[in-house]
Amino acid sequence: MDLATRLQSDQAAAPAVPTSPISEQLADFTAGLDLAAVPGAVVTRAKHLILDSIGCAFAAREEGFAGQITASVAKLAGEGPRGVIGMPHRLPLRDAAVVNGMLMHGLDYDDTHAAGVAHLTVSTLPAAIATAAHVGASGEQLLTAYIAGMETGARLASVVKGAFHQVGFHPTGLIGVFACSLVAGRLMKLSRAQLAGAQGIALSFASGSLQFIEDGSWTKRIHPGWAAASGITAAALAGDDMPAPREAYEGRFGLYRSHLPPSEFAGCDLSLATAGFGSTWEIDNVAIKPFPACHFVHGCADAAIALHQAGVDAASIKSIRALIPAGVVKSVAEPVAAKRRPKNDYDAKFSLPYAVASGLLRGRLGLAEMLPRAFVEPRILALMDKVDYEIDPASTFPRHYTGEVIVTLNDGRELRHRVAVNRGNPEQPLSNAEIETKYFDNCALYFSHEVAQRVRDLVLDLEALPSAVQFETALSPFGKI
Repeated sequence: MDLATRLQSDQAAAPAVPTSPISEQLADFTAGLDLAAVPGAVVTRAKHLILDSIGCAFAAREEGFAGQITASVAKLAGEGPRGVIGMPHRLPLRDAAVVNGMLMHGLDYDDTHAAGVAHLTVSTLPAAIATAAHVGASGEQLLTAYIAGMETGARLASVVKGAFHQVGFHPTGLIGVFACSLVAGRLMKLSRAQLAGAQGIALSFASGSLQFIEDGSWTKRIHPGWAAASGITAAALAGDDMPAPREAYEGRFGLYRSHLPPSEFAGCDLSLATAGFGSTWEIDNVAIKPFPACHFVHGCADAAIALHQAGVDAASIKSIRALIPAGVVKSVAEPVAAKRRPKNDYDAKFSLPYAVASGLLRGRLGLAEMLPRAFVEPRILALMDKVDYEIDPASTFPRHYTGEVIVTLNDGRELRHRVAVNRGNPEQPLSNAEIETKYFDNCALYFSHEVAQRVRDLVLDLEALPSAVQFETALSPFGKI
Protein backbone atom coordinates (compact mmCIF):
# COMPACT_ATOMS: atom_id res chain seq x y z
CA MET A 1 0.00 0.00 0.00
CA ASP A 2 1.50 3.38 -1.02
CA LEU A 3 1.58 6.33 1.38
CA ALA A 4 -1.36 8.17 -0.19
CA THR A 5 -3.57 5.07 -0.05
CA ARG A 6 -2.56 4.39 3.53
CA LEU A 7 -3.37 7.95 4.57
CA GLN A 8 -6.82 7.69 2.98
CA SER A 9 -7.37 4.39 4.79
CA ASP A 10 -6.22 5.89 8.08
CA GLN A 11 -8.60 8.81 7.71
CA ALA A 12 -11.51 6.52 6.93
CA ALA A 13 -10.87 4.51 10.08
CA ALA A 14 -10.11 7.53 12.27
CA PRO A 15 -12.05 8.26 15.45
CA ALA A 16 -14.02 11.48 15.63
CA VAL A 17 -11.82 14.59 15.75
CA PRO A 18 -12.62 17.47 18.15
CA THR A 19 -13.94 20.65 16.53
CA SER A 20 -10.96 22.76 17.67
CA PRO A 21 -7.39 21.45 17.89
CA ILE A 22 -6.67 19.47 21.03
CA SER A 23 -3.55 21.53 21.63
CA GLU A 24 -5.61 24.72 21.84
CA GLN A 25 -8.05 23.18 24.32
CA LEU A 26 -5.18 21.95 26.51
CA ALA A 27 -3.59 25.40 26.27
CA ASP A 28 -6.84 27.03 27.40
CA PHE A 29 -7.06 24.73 30.42
CA THR A 30 -3.42 25.24 31.36
CA ALA A 31 -3.47 29.02 31.05
CA GLY A 32 -6.76 29.33 32.92
CA LEU A 33 -6.07 26.96 35.80
CA ASP A 34 -6.52 28.63 39.18
CA LEU A 35 -5.25 26.72 42.21
CA ALA A 36 -8.04 28.17 44.30
CA ALA A 37 -10.57 26.47 42.01
CA VAL A 38 -8.99 23.02 42.43
CA PRO A 39 -10.73 20.97 45.14
CA GLY A 40 -8.72 20.87 48.35
CA ALA A 41 -8.54 17.08 48.38
CA VAL A 42 -7.06 17.09 44.86
CA VAL A 43 -4.42 19.63 45.87
CA THR A 44 -3.54 17.55 48.92
CA ARG A 45 -3.28 14.40 46.82
CA ALA A 46 -1.09 16.22 44.28
CA LYS A 47 1.31 17.18 47.05
CA HIS A 48 1.46 13.58 48.22
CA LEU A 49 2.27 12.44 44.67
CA ILE A 50 5.12 14.96 44.72
CA LEU A 51 6.26 13.65 48.10
CA ASP A 52 6.22 10.06 46.84
CA SER A 53 8.42 10.86 43.83
CA ILE A 54 10.87 12.85 45.92
CA GLY A 55 11.17 9.88 48.26
CA CYS A 56 11.85 7.63 45.28
CA ALA A 57 14.59 10.01 44.14
CA PHE A 58 16.18 10.04 47.59
CA ALA A 59 16.14 6.22 47.67
CA ALA A 60 17.90 6.04 44.28
CA ARG A 61 20.70 8.50 44.99
CA GLU A 62 23.43 5.92 45.67
CA GLU A 63 22.38 3.32 43.11
CA GLY A 64 25.00 2.52 40.48
CA PHE A 65 22.86 3.82 37.63
CA ALA A 66 22.25 7.10 39.47
CA GLY A 67 25.91 7.91 39.97
CA GLN A 68 26.95 6.89 36.48
CA ILE A 69 24.19 8.72 34.60
CA THR A 70 24.55 11.84 36.75
CA ALA A 71 28.32 11.90 36.19
CA SER A 72 27.87 11.51 32.43
CA VAL A 73 25.38 14.35 32.24
CA ALA A 74 27.54 16.57 34.47
CA LYS A 75 30.63 15.88 32.36
CA LEU A 76 28.78 16.94 29.23
CA ALA A 77 26.84 19.86 30.65
CA GLY A 78 29.25 21.45 33.10
CA GLU A 79 28.14 23.35 36.17
CA GLY A 80 24.95 25.34 36.36
CA PRO A 81 22.56 26.97 38.82
CA ARG A 82 19.96 24.25 39.20
CA GLY A 83 19.93 21.59 41.91
CA VAL A 84 19.85 17.80 41.78
CA ILE A 85 17.66 16.00 44.30
CA GLY A 86 19.67 14.53 47.16
CA MET A 87 23.00 15.14 45.44
CA PRO A 88 25.69 17.86 45.56
CA HIS A 89 25.64 18.57 41.82
CA ARG A 90 24.54 21.88 40.31
CA LEU A 91 23.64 21.68 36.63
CA PRO A 92 22.17 23.79 33.84
CA LEU A 93 18.39 24.00 33.69
CA ARG A 94 17.56 21.17 31.29
CA ASP A 95 20.31 18.86 32.53
CA ALA A 96 19.04 19.10 36.10
CA ALA A 97 15.59 18.10 34.83
CA VAL A 98 17.08 15.08 33.03
CA VAL A 99 18.88 13.87 36.15
CA ASN A 100 15.99 14.53 38.53
CA GLY A 101 13.62 12.60 36.28
CA MET A 102 16.08 9.72 36.18
CA LEU A 103 16.34 9.68 39.99
CA MET A 104 12.59 9.73 40.51
CA HIS A 105 11.96 6.98 37.95
CA GLY A 106 15.12 4.89 38.28
CA LEU A 107 13.84 2.41 40.86
CA ASP A 108 10.50 1.96 39.08
CA TYR A 109 8.81 2.80 42.36
CA ASP A 110 7.00 5.93 41.14
CA ASP A 111 3.34 6.60 40.41
CA THR A 112 1.41 5.52 37.30
CA HIS A 113 -1.72 7.00 35.80
CA ALA A 114 -3.80 3.85 35.57
CA ALA A 115 -5.79 4.33 32.37
CA GLY A 116 -2.96 6.06 30.53
CA VAL A 117 -0.35 3.54 31.71
CA ALA A 118 2.10 6.41 32.04
CA HIS A 119 4.45 7.66 34.76
CA LEU A 120 3.63 11.36 34.83
CA THR A 121 4.98 12.91 38.02
CA VAL A 122 8.54 11.90 37.14
CA SER A 123 8.52 14.10 34.05
CA THR A 124 6.19 16.95 35.03
CA LEU A 125 7.72 17.49 38.49
CA PRO A 126 11.37 17.80 37.32
CA ALA A 127 10.17 20.23 34.65
CA ALA A 128 8.21 22.20 37.25
CA ILE A 129 11.01 22.35 39.84
CA ALA A 130 13.72 23.39 37.40
CA THR A 131 11.63 25.88 35.44
CA ALA A 132 10.03 27.43 38.52
CA ALA A 133 13.44 28.03 40.07
CA HIS A 134 14.77 29.34 36.75
CA VAL A 135 12.05 31.98 36.32
CA GLY A 136 11.76 32.89 40.00
CA ALA A 137 8.28 31.46 40.49
CA SER A 138 6.60 30.80 43.81
CA GLY A 139 5.70 27.45 45.35
CA GLU A 140 2.06 28.07 44.44
CA GLN A 141 2.96 28.67 40.80
CA LEU A 142 5.08 25.51 40.76
CA LEU A 143 2.24 23.44 42.22
CA THR A 144 -0.33 24.88 39.80
CA ALA A 145 1.88 24.11 36.79
CA TYR A 146 2.47 20.58 38.06
CA ILE A 147 -1.27 19.95 38.41
CA ALA A 148 -1.84 21.30 34.89
CA GLY A 149 0.78 18.92 33.53
CA MET A 150 -0.68 15.93 35.33
CA GLU A 151 -4.22 16.65 34.18
CA THR A 152 -3.29 17.20 30.54
CA GLY A 153 -0.76 14.35 30.35
CA ALA A 154 -3.18 11.86 31.88
CA ARG A 155 -5.83 12.66 29.32
CA LEU A 156 -3.42 12.48 26.38
CA ALA A 157 -2.18 9.06 27.53
CA SER A 158 -5.71 7.75 28.10
CA VAL A 159 -6.69 8.32 24.46
CA VAL A 160 -4.83 5.22 23.25
CA LYS A 161 -6.07 2.77 25.92
CA GLY A 162 -2.67 1.14 26.37
CA ALA A 163 -1.93 0.80 22.66
CA PHE A 164 1.46 2.54 22.73
CA HIS A 165 2.91 -0.39 24.67
CA GLN A 166 1.69 -2.82 22.03
CA VAL A 167 3.79 -1.18 19.31
CA GLY A 168 6.91 -0.62 21.40
CA PHE A 169 6.57 2.96 22.65
CA HIS A 170 6.91 4.03 26.28
CA PRO A 171 4.10 6.52 27.04
CA THR A 172 6.08 8.12 29.87
CA GLY A 173 8.52 9.65 27.41
CA LEU A 174 6.12 9.95 24.52
CA ILE A 175 3.34 11.77 26.39
CA GLY A 176 5.57 13.35 29.02
CA VAL A 177 7.11 15.84 26.61
CA PHE A 178 3.70 17.37 25.80
CA ALA A 179 2.71 17.63 29.46
CA CYS A 180 6.09 19.17 30.29
CA SER A 181 5.79 21.74 27.51
CA LEU A 182 2.60 22.92 29.22
CA VAL A 183 4.20 22.84 32.68
CA ALA A 184 7.17 24.90 31.55
CA GLY A 185 5.02 27.15 29.37
CA ARG A 186 2.69 27.96 32.25
CA LEU A 187 5.66 28.91 34.44
CA MET A 188 7.16 30.98 31.62
CA LYS A 189 3.80 32.78 31.36
CA LEU A 190 3.24 31.92 27.71
CA SER A 191 0.07 33.07 26.01
CA ARG A 192 -2.60 30.55 25.03
CA ALA A 193 -1.38 30.63 21.44
CA GLN A 194 2.20 30.06 22.56
CA LEU A 195 1.15 27.16 24.80
CA ALA A 196 -0.56 25.54 21.82
CA GLY A 197 2.58 26.12 19.77
CA ALA A 198 4.75 24.53 22.46
CA GLN A 199 2.83 21.29 22.01
CA GLY A 200 3.33 21.44 18.26
CA ILE A 201 7.06 21.81 18.79
CA ALA A 202 7.04 19.01 21.36
CA LEU A 203 5.67 16.67 18.69
CA SER A 204 9.11 16.60 17.08
CA PHE A 205 10.74 15.72 20.42
CA ALA A 206 8.39 12.93 21.57
CA SER A 207 10.23 9.65 22.09
CA GLY A 208 10.57 6.57 24.25
CA SER A 209 11.28 2.99 23.15
CA LEU A 210 10.47 -0.19 25.07
CA GLN A 211 13.50 -2.00 23.64
CA PHE A 212 15.10 -1.88 27.11
CA ILE A 213 12.79 -4.74 28.08
CA GLU A 214 14.80 -7.10 25.89
CA ASP A 215 18.01 -6.85 27.90
CA GLY A 216 17.39 -4.88 31.10
CA SER A 217 19.27 -1.83 29.81
CA TRP A 218 19.02 1.59 31.44
CA THR A 219 17.40 3.70 28.73
CA LYS A 220 13.93 3.71 30.33
CA ARG A 221 15.36 5.57 33.29
CA ILE A 222 16.17 8.51 31.04
CA HIS A 223 12.75 8.82 29.41
CA PRO A 224 10.95 11.08 31.93
CA GLY A 225 13.87 13.46 32.40
CA TRP A 226 14.40 13.68 28.66
CA ALA A 227 10.70 14.51 28.29
CA ALA A 228 11.10 17.24 30.91
CA ALA A 229 14.14 18.78 29.18
CA SER A 230 12.46 18.57 25.77
CA GLY A 231 9.27 20.12 27.12
CA ILE A 232 11.25 23.02 28.58
CA THR A 233 12.96 23.48 25.21
CA ALA A 234 9.64 23.43 23.35
CA ALA A 235 8.17 26.04 25.69
CA ALA A 236 11.20 28.32 25.30
CA LEU A 237 11.00 28.13 21.51
CA ALA A 238 7.26 28.77 21.56
CA GLY A 239 7.84 31.74 23.84
CA ASP A 240 9.82 33.31 21.02
CA ASP A 241 6.93 32.59 18.65
CA MET A 242 8.54 29.86 16.60
CA PRO A 243 5.88 28.64 14.11
CA ALA A 244 4.62 25.18 15.06
CA PRO A 245 2.02 22.62 13.92
CA ARG A 246 -1.50 23.32 15.21
CA GLU A 247 -2.76 19.72 15.18
CA ALA A 248 -0.05 18.06 17.23
CA TYR A 249 -2.26 15.13 18.20
CA GLU A 250 -5.04 14.58 15.66
CA GLY A 251 -3.25 15.79 12.55
CA ARG A 252 -2.39 13.69 9.50
CA PHE A 253 1.12 13.16 10.94
CA GLY A 254 0.20 13.99 14.53
CA LEU A 255 1.14 11.95 17.59
CA TYR A 256 -1.54 9.29 17.39
CA ARG A 257 -1.48 8.56 13.66
CA SER A 258 2.31 8.59 13.44
CA HIS A 259 2.88 6.30 16.42
CA LEU A 260 0.06 3.79 15.96
CA PRO A 261 -0.89 1.46 13.10
CA PRO A 262 -4.36 2.03 11.62
CA SER A 263 -5.88 -0.84 13.59
CA GLU A 264 -4.78 0.66 16.91
CA PHE A 265 -5.52 4.25 15.90
CA ALA A 266 -9.09 3.24 15.07
CA GLY A 267 -9.55 2.29 18.72
CA CYS A 268 -8.45 5.67 20.04
CA ASP A 269 -10.95 7.99 21.67
CA LEU A 270 -9.72 11.52 20.94
CA SER A 271 -12.47 13.00 23.10
CA LEU A 272 -10.63 11.70 26.18
CA ALA A 273 -7.83 14.20 25.53
CA THR A 274 -10.03 17.06 26.72
CA ALA A 275 -12.82 15.36 28.65
CA GLY A 276 -13.98 16.59 32.03
CA PHE A 277 -11.70 19.57 32.58
CA GLY A 278 -12.73 21.30 35.78
CA SER A 279 -15.14 18.55 36.85
CA THR A 280 -13.02 15.39 36.77
CA TRP A 281 -9.52 15.37 38.25
CA GLU A 282 -7.21 12.72 36.86
CA ILE A 283 -4.82 13.18 39.80
CA ASP A 284 -7.37 11.08 41.68
CA ASN A 285 -6.75 8.30 39.13
CA VAL A 286 -3.00 8.07 39.68
CA ALA A 287 -1.83 4.83 41.28
CA ILE A 288 0.94 4.75 43.88
CA LYS A 289 3.21 1.73 43.73
CA PRO A 290 3.52 -0.55 46.76
CA PHE A 291 6.31 -2.48 44.96
CA PRO A 292 9.47 -1.17 43.20
CA ALA A 293 8.66 -3.10 40.02
CA CYS A 294 6.69 -2.73 36.81
CA HIS A 295 3.06 -2.05 37.67
CA PHE A 296 2.03 -4.91 35.39
CA VAL A 297 3.30 -7.52 37.89
CA HIS A 298 1.67 -6.00 40.96
CA GLY A 299 -1.56 -7.99 40.84
CA CYS A 300 0.25 -11.32 40.66
CA ALA A 301 2.81 -10.22 43.24
CA ASP A 302 0.06 -9.44 45.74
CA ALA A 303 -1.72 -12.70 44.89
CA ALA A 304 1.49 -14.67 45.48
CA ILE A 305 2.10 -12.87 48.76
CA ALA A 306 -1.45 -13.70 49.86
CA LEU A 307 -0.81 -17.39 49.18
CA HIS A 308 2.45 -17.20 51.15
CA GLN A 309 0.61 -15.62 54.06
CA ALA A 310 -2.02 -18.36 53.83
CA GLY A 311 0.73 -20.89 54.56
CA VAL A 312 1.62 -22.27 51.13
CA ASP A 313 5.00 -24.01 51.37
CA ALA A 314 7.06 -23.17 48.28
CA ALA A 315 8.85 -26.51 48.55
CA SER A 316 5.54 -28.33 48.07
CA ILE A 317 4.65 -26.57 44.80
CA LYS A 318 4.59 -28.64 41.62
CA SER A 319 3.54 -25.92 39.13
CA ILE A 320 2.37 -22.31 39.02
CA ARG A 321 0.06 -20.51 36.63
CA ALA A 322 -0.12 -16.72 36.59
CA LEU A 323 -3.13 -15.16 34.89
CA ILE A 324 -2.33 -11.76 33.39
CA PRO A 325 -3.91 -9.25 30.97
CA ALA A 326 -3.09 -9.75 27.30
CA GLY A 327 -1.78 -6.20 27.14
CA VAL A 328 1.13 -6.85 29.52
CA VAL A 329 2.55 -10.04 28.02
CA LYS A 330 5.22 -8.32 25.91
CA SER A 331 6.45 -6.34 28.88
CA VAL A 332 6.65 -8.88 31.72
CA ALA A 333 6.07 -12.42 30.43
CA GLU A 334 7.89 -12.86 27.11
CA PRO A 335 10.33 -14.26 26.18
CA VAL A 336 9.68 -16.82 28.89
CA ALA A 337 13.24 -18.11 29.22
CA ALA A 338 14.65 -14.62 29.70
CA LYS A 339 11.97 -13.63 32.19
CA ARG A 340 12.81 -16.70 34.27
CA ARG A 341 16.47 -15.64 34.47
CA PRO A 342 16.71 -11.90 35.18
CA LYS A 343 20.28 -10.71 34.62
CA ASN A 344 20.03 -7.49 36.58
CA ASP A 345 17.67 -5.46 38.73
CA TYR A 346 15.81 -4.01 35.76
CA ASP A 347 15.20 -7.45 34.35
CA ALA A 348 13.87 -8.45 37.76
CA LYS A 349 11.50 -5.47 37.87
CA PHE A 350 9.95 -6.60 34.58
CA SER A 351 9.84 -10.32 35.33
CA LEU A 352 6.48 -11.91 36.10
CA PRO A 353 8.11 -15.21 37.16
CA TYR A 354 10.35 -13.40 39.63
CA ALA A 355 7.52 -11.35 41.15
CA VAL A 356 5.47 -14.51 41.67
CA ALA A 357 8.39 -16.57 42.98
CA SER A 358 9.49 -13.88 45.44
CA GLY A 359 5.95 -13.43 46.68
CA LEU A 360 5.41 -17.16 47.19
CA LEU A 361 8.78 -17.87 48.78
CA ARG A 362 9.40 -14.71 50.82
CA GLY A 363 6.06 -12.98 51.09
CA ARG A 364 7.53 -9.69 49.86
CA LEU A 365 8.82 -7.78 46.83
CA GLY A 366 10.69 -4.73 48.07
CA LEU A 367 13.91 -2.87 47.34
CA ALA A 368 15.96 -5.64 48.98
CA GLU A 369 14.45 -8.15 46.54
CA MET A 370 15.88 -6.15 43.63
CA LEU A 371 19.46 -6.74 44.75
CA PRO A 372 21.37 -9.28 42.60
CA ARG A 373 21.73 -11.82 45.37
CA ALA A 374 17.94 -11.96 45.71
CA PHE A 375 17.09 -13.03 42.17
CA VAL A 376 19.87 -15.60 41.80
CA GLU A 377 19.03 -17.52 44.97
CA PRO A 378 18.74 -21.23 44.06
CA ARG A 379 15.29 -21.64 45.59
CA ILE A 380 14.04 -18.64 43.61
CA LEU A 381 15.53 -19.97 40.37
CA ALA A 382 13.83 -23.31 40.90
CA LEU A 383 10.50 -21.66 41.60
CA MET A 384 10.71 -19.35 38.57
CA ASP A 385 11.09 -22.42 36.36
CA LYS A 386 7.64 -23.54 37.54
CA VAL A 387 5.88 -20.27 36.60
CA ASP A 388 3.87 -20.21 33.38
CA TYR A 389 1.48 -17.49 32.30
CA GLU A 390 -2.00 -17.54 30.79
CA ILE A 391 -4.11 -14.74 29.36
CA ASP A 392 -6.78 -13.68 31.82
CA PRO A 393 -10.08 -13.39 29.89
CA ALA A 394 -11.73 -11.62 32.83
CA SER A 395 -9.11 -8.89 33.16
CA THR A 396 -10.26 -5.27 33.25
CA PHE A 397 -6.85 -3.94 32.12
CA PRO A 398 -5.85 -1.10 31.79
CA ARG A 399 -8.40 0.10 34.32
CA HIS A 400 -6.95 -2.45 36.75
CA TYR A 401 -3.63 -4.29 36.69
CA THR A 402 -5.24 -7.61 37.54
CA GLY A 403 -3.46 -10.80 38.53
CA GLU A 404 -4.25 -14.33 39.65
CA VAL A 405 -1.85 -17.01 40.86
CA ILE A 406 -2.82 -20.68 40.81
CA VAL A 407 -0.48 -23.20 42.43
CA THR A 408 -0.71 -26.95 42.07
CA LEU A 409 0.88 -28.80 44.97
CA ASN A 410 2.75 -32.08 44.84
CA ASP A 411 -0.23 -33.84 46.47
CA GLY A 412 -2.53 -32.65 43.65
CA ARG A 413 -4.32 -29.89 45.52
CA GLU A 414 -4.87 -26.60 43.71
CA LEU A 415 -4.80 -23.26 45.53
CA ARG A 416 -5.44 -19.86 44.01
CA HIS A 417 -5.74 -16.19 44.83
CA ARG A 418 -7.05 -13.45 42.56
CA VAL A 419 -6.41 -9.72 42.72
CA ALA A 420 -9.14 -8.02 40.69
CA VAL A 421 -8.07 -4.50 41.66
CA ASN A 422 -4.36 -3.99 42.28
CA ARG A 423 -3.34 -2.36 45.54
CA GLY A 424 -2.56 1.31 44.94
CA ASN A 425 -5.09 1.53 42.11
CA PRO A 426 -7.49 4.49 42.36
CA GLU A 427 -10.21 2.02 43.35
CA GLN A 428 -8.02 0.59 46.09
CA PRO A 429 -5.70 3.51 46.75
CA LEU A 430 -2.88 3.89 49.16
CA SER A 431 -3.94 6.55 51.62
CA ASN A 432 -2.00 9.77 52.02
CA ALA A 433 -0.78 8.41 55.36
CA GLU A 434 0.49 5.25 53.62
CA ILE A 435 2.27 7.40 51.02
CA GLU A 436 4.00 9.26 53.82
CA THR A 437 5.07 5.97 55.39
CA LYS A 438 6.56 4.88 52.08
CA TYR A 439 8.31 8.24 51.77
CA PHE A 440 9.87 8.00 55.23
CA ASP A 441 10.96 4.41 54.56
CA ASN A 442 12.72 5.54 51.37
CA CYS A 443 14.36 8.47 53.13
CA ALA A 444 15.55 6.26 55.98
CA LEU A 445 17.98 4.54 53.61
CA TYR A 446 20.26 7.58 53.77
CA PHE A 447 18.79 10.45 55.79
CA SER A 448 17.75 11.19 59.33
CA HIS A 449 14.07 11.34 60.21
CA GLU A 450 14.47 15.02 61.04
CA VAL A 451 15.69 15.84 57.53
CA ALA A 452 12.92 13.76 55.96
CA GLN A 453 10.35 15.51 58.15
CA ARG A 454 11.63 18.94 57.12
CA VAL A 455 11.29 18.11 53.42
CA ARG A 456 7.86 16.56 53.98
CA ASP A 457 6.62 19.70 55.70
CA LEU A 458 7.86 21.87 52.82
CA VAL A 459 6.08 19.69 50.25
CA LEU A 460 2.79 19.65 52.13
CA ASP A 461 2.90 23.43 52.50
CA LEU A 462 4.28 24.06 49.01
CA GLU A 463 1.75 26.71 48.01
CA ALA A 464 2.88 28.89 50.92
CA LEU A 465 6.53 29.03 49.81
CA PRO A 466 7.39 32.44 48.37
CA SER A 467 10.20 31.06 46.22
CA ALA A 468 10.64 27.81 44.29
CA VAL A 469 14.39 28.26 44.73
CA GLN A 470 13.89 27.68 48.44
CA PHE A 471 12.19 24.38 47.65
CA GLU A 472 14.85 23.33 45.14
CA THR A 473 17.60 24.14 47.66
CA ALA A 474 15.97 22.01 50.33
CA LEU A 475 15.93 19.04 47.95
CA SER A 476 19.49 19.36 46.66
CA PRO A 477 22.03 19.81 49.45
CA PHE A 478 25.76 19.84 48.93
CA GLY A 479 26.88 16.41 50.12
CA LYS A 480 25.02 14.10 52.49
CA ILE A 481 22.13 15.62 54.37
